[in-house]
Amino acid sequence: MLEVRDLSVNYGPFRALHDVNLTVQQGEIVVLLGANGAGKSTLFRTLSGLQRPSGGTATWNGRPLTGGKPEFNVSHGVSQCPEGRLLFPDLSVEKNLRLGAFVHRRDAAGTARELERVYALFPALVEKRHAPAGSLSGGQQQMVAIARALMARPELLLLDEPSLGLAPLVVEQVFEAVQRVNEAGVSVLLAEQNAFAALGIAHRGYVLEGGRVSLQGSQGELLGNDRVRSAYLGV
Repeated sequence: MLEVRDLSVNYGPFRALHDVNLTVQQGEIVVLLGANGAGKSTLFRTLSGLQRPSGGTATWNGRPLTGGKPEFNVSHGVSQCPEGRLLFPDLSVEKNLRLGAFVHRRDAAGTARELERVYALFPALVEKRHAPAGSLSGGQQQMVAIARALMARPELLLLDEPSLGLAPLVVEQVFEAVQRVNEAGVSVLLAEQNAFAALGIAHRGYVLEGGRVSLQGSQGELLGNDRVRSAYLGV
């Protein structure tokens, strides 16, 4: 479904991504491990159409993701939940969610159905639907951010550091929700520093270091790899 080939990205003279290659197949959760500055967010911005590459390609179901407008990528099934949530804090939870469905704004009935689905996925948001998003706890705000991305009806969800700053119990709840999203048919590319939690739900993974893919493998291979265990699992 997603095929990234020799993708490079420059910020002026600085090269943030170096010839990155990766794939995500239908129905997979693929984790992208890496420290701060490894290039995970740059890769996501490029796949979302927010950043132009300096070389290489990225395609989604055969359609190019690079070089076009972000709304084209969203309308064709690729939705991103960004690092830091980036909610509109003064708007209500429900207005934030409806903004996620902007590309489907002419389909009021479909938007209503998606609202019910995301409220079923995150029932804690139901009683908060009219509250300002900025008044919610960090965990609830992350739920809003994921739900907003799902309102675009994606086939591929790009999740950038969803566990950042959350308590362990909330991290568990968020990752359980990601699993349910995947079981409903949405493929997931998950960028995470919390390797233990991410590998607990992923099918495969890649390690990004200095803008390069340094390692890849199945869930079991990465969990058993000494480099991964030392650098990301604290073992």
